[in-house]
Amino acid sequence: MKSAKRTYGAIILSMIFWSFSFIWFKVANQTFRPITIVFIRLTFSVILLSLFLFLTKGFVKIRKEDRKLFVMLAVFEPFFYFLGESFGLTYVSATVASVLISTIPVVATLGAMVIFKERLKAINYAGIIISFIGVLVFIINRNGTLSFNVRGLVLLMVAVLSATGYNLTLSRLVGKYSPVFIVNIQNIIGALLFLPVFLIFDFHHFLSTPFSFTHFVPIIELSVFASCGAFILFAYSVGNMGISKANVFSNCIPVFTALFSFILLGDKLTLQNIAGMAIVITGLFLSQMDGRRKNTDEALILTGKTA
Repeated sequence: MKSAKRTYGAIILSMIFWSFSFIWFKVANQTFRPITIVFIRLTFSVILLSLFLFLTKGFVKIRKEDRKLFVMLAVFEPFFYFLGESFGLTYVSATVASVLISTIPVVATLGAMVIFKERLKAINYAGIIISFIGVLVFIINRNGTLSFNVRGLVLLMVAVLSATGYNLTLSRLVGKYSPVFIVNIQNIIGALLFLPVFLIFDFHHFLSTPFSFTHFVPIIELSVFASCGAFILFAYSVGNMGISKANVFSNCIPVFTALFSFILLGDKLTLQNIAGMAIVITGLFLSQMDGRRKNTDEALILTGKTA
């Protein structure tokens, strides 16, 4: 009983941390630019995850044939994924971002179907269609126009497509390395990719920003709770309850984000938005029901949550 309580407590807490990540970014973005936030967040997460792996003796040697796959992982996520998500969040609310990002499993499932020729159940196809209908209900006004910033929506779709490429690449690595090790290596490569971008575009602005520990708090929260704590808690839960059950909880992220954004940021949702969100989540549940290969399913739990 105690073990079950710890497992469910861990999975719910990880969802709350990931839900807050959209809010913490919005707060940090009031002071720092997106590239700065991502670079510092990745740097902190690498330090913390490396320490965790060192204490748990989780470091292993990467096989020669897998090195290019790790580079591809980092290019897809965190590099292109965070470029899309972070800049997208500067144009739309945390709630809108969380709803669009929540469609990653649906798009990743479509990608697996096309690339790996996976055969899904009818209920999975229905879920995919329903999710996309929900997104349309969420973002389109009654007169057919978009109700949210187009640039923000496009940037977030870049993040979703990057996460799909990440998922397809990761499916070739799951089972060979531990999830925490994979995330740490891709974050190390990701931080190195972001370093020249940070130095060229954001370094001068970073130096000119008056130093205040308070300004760094949301970035520290992103690193400690979203990039490290949430992921380790989630990996622990997967080990105890299995991949499929744990992944279902991910569908709660946009709901939690909407609730916390309403309380903390003053975000508002119309009845149409709420209906669209409900349809998206319903479709997500249906699209994830038993119908994929094991490796793809294992890869899916990391997609969009890894940094």
